[in-house]
Amino acid sequence: MSTRRYAFSWDFVGNIHDGRPNLGNSARIEVYRLFQYTLRDIIELRYGTTESEEVMRESGKLAGWKFCERFVGRRERFDDFVAAVQKALLDFGIGIMRIESANYETLHFTLTVAEDLDCSGLPDKEHTVCHYDEGFLAGMLLAQTGEEFYVRETDCWCTGDRTCRFEVRPQPQMATSNA
Repeated sequence: MSTRRYAFSWDFVGNIHDGRPNLGNSARIEVYRLFQYTLRDIIELRYGTTESEEVMRESGKLAGWKFCERFVGRRERFDDFVAAVQKALLDFGIGIMRIESANYETLHFTLTVAEDLDCSGLPDKEHTVCHYDEGFLAGMLLAQTGEEFYVRETDCWCTGDRTCRFEVRPQPQMATSNA
């Protein structure tokens, strides 16, 4: 039986105070993007563009779920949850989230993230790049609701927009067969 070496644990974050007594918990955006986009490059070379985007969504989903559990928590009211997420994203310098439209009965939302950590300031690419963010948002919603969500970016800094816009809705349930 093999054990996984890298199953996520907050132990991988470590004790920042002891480990970085002079530099602390901050690093420049360039370093974050260097890590993300070189990792994406290698994943895409090995597995193709579609699979690399899906890997980014899946890792973002895990990160969003764990981030939400640790720094946001579940809230009784959905509006309180949204406010707590907005504050956490701002406090951590991830981005400025706004809800453009919301249908609380169907859990269908359009939201934006301005000054997005992943793409704000990048050159136009004629395609969206925030697949990690799609997963991150889905993971936070999963942590709050226990439900799977489908999140897709419709506008991005890299498509010429100056904010990232996401369509969010519950993931369709797969039909089960008794055959």
